[in-house]
Amino acid sequence: MLTQFEHFAVTEMMGKSDSPPRANGTLCFGSEWEKKSFGMALALAKNGYFEWDDFRDELIASIGAWEASHPADRSSWNYYDQFLSALETAVVKAGIVDSEEIMAAFAA
Repeated sequence: MLTQFEHFAVTEMMGKSDSPPRANGTLCFGSEWEKKSFGMALALAKNGYFEWDDFRDELIASIGAWEASHPADRSSWNYYDQFLSALETAVVKAGIVDSEEIMAAFAA
């Protein structure tokens, strides 16, 4: 069951360029990391670490950059790769972690 904030965040994205993948109206996650990334973004925004709209702006920018760099072949497209990229940018801009900490975590 979605809380009021989660319902707002998800419905805010419906039908837009940053809309998460769905099947029969339900969010689709291909793996556990996708679900955790989505939940983390919701929790951080809900708890005031950044505004949901600011995160959405990062997501739209990430999607746009990916599309610009893959104009002909989009076979490697994964929505949640862009979602995670946007989340990384949002947490760095919010001062939660710095980019070196993110790189170190991925290297570990």
